[in-house]
Amino acid sequence: MTHLQNKTAYITGGSKGVGYGIAKVLLEHGMNVAITGRNLSSVEKAASSLTKDASRILAIQSNVSSMQDEVNAIAKTVAKFGQIDVVVANAGVGYFLPFEQLTEAQWHEMIDTNLTGVFNTVKAALIELKKCRGYVITISSLAGTNFFENGSGYNASKFGLVGFTQAMMLDLRKYGIKTTTIMPGSVATYFNNHTPTAEDAWKIQPEDIGELVVDVLKIPERSLPSKIEVRPSIPHKLD
Repeated sequence: MTHLQNKTAYITGGSKGVGYGIAKVLLEHGMNVAITGRNLSSVEKAASSLTKDASRILAIQSNVSSMQDEVNAIAKTVAKFGQIDVVVANAGVGYFLPFEQLTEAQWHEMIDTNLTGVFNTVKAALIELKKCRGYVITISSLAGTNFFENGSGYNASKFGLVGFTQAMMLDLRKYGIKTTTIMPGSVATYFNNHTPTAEDAWKIQPEDIGELVVDVLKIPERSLPSKIEVRPSIPHKLD
């Protein structure tokens, strides 16, 4: 996909953080973008701040844990833009606490969003992706290969996502659909109730992931970067 102009990207969890950063960069490269989120007002606010050109942006309320929500969201995207060339499955949630304190509800929310949600998104978009020999990008985490204390539920969802994406890549490439999982380390986002500040300058910025997505999309058709780890160049050092 060497030319991005007028292609369409569907991005889950696009109202802030990594999803917002990806949407911003793809719009700058001439793509049409649909962003989704669970709160419609937040998604609409993000869309209006991304671009004033309403013909190139679409805000949709959708909870990725609901297959019907994703089916409806994909249909709205196709109705506006005519096609979907790229799916970025980015929506995610995390609770970080000792296993004995992890609740059943928190466990299900992480699995339903971070893993089942990606299944729902890609499954809902598959017919459209087959039509254009499109691209699927899942946003996992270094937590999908490195386990850590207080991360049992989050690790489970992201380890699962990496395995799911890699196996799905093998299934979908015979249709000409390319699939990549991107695994960022520390990113300056609002994730886990964090508010980015100047002290987060050492971290990966959301737009950095957006630029990485562009690089992935523009790689020659004969090549497929199936799994990409990305981390801050210089680790944070505490005084």
